[in-house]
Amino acid sequence: MSIPLNAYLLVGAILFSLGTLGVLMRRSVLIVFISIELMLQGVNLTFAAYGAFLEDMAGSMFVVISLTVAAAEAAVGLAILVALGRRVTEFYVDRLDTLRW
Repeated sequence: MSIPLNAYLLVGAILFSLGTLGVLMRRSVLIVFISIELMLQGVNLTFAAYGAFLEDMAGSMFVVISLTVAAAEAAVGLAILVALGRRVTEFYVDRLDTLRW
């Protein structure tokens, strides 16, 4: 028994939607980063599903590239949070004006 493509696309769309809601609704920077990662994983699931459905390796290649970009984004974002953590104790998106010159 095979899982249809529509199921994978639905789960990918749900992950992307939950990530979008997390970015738009939350104020904590860490939760926003997690939500962005959730959005990227929804896109990766869609790429992988289409790649398997079309029997093409391009979907898997896009997933690997996207995971590389996500890892770089997480490393830079967490480095900014560590540098910012030395100055402030709370990380809210609407209060991040301390990085300005």
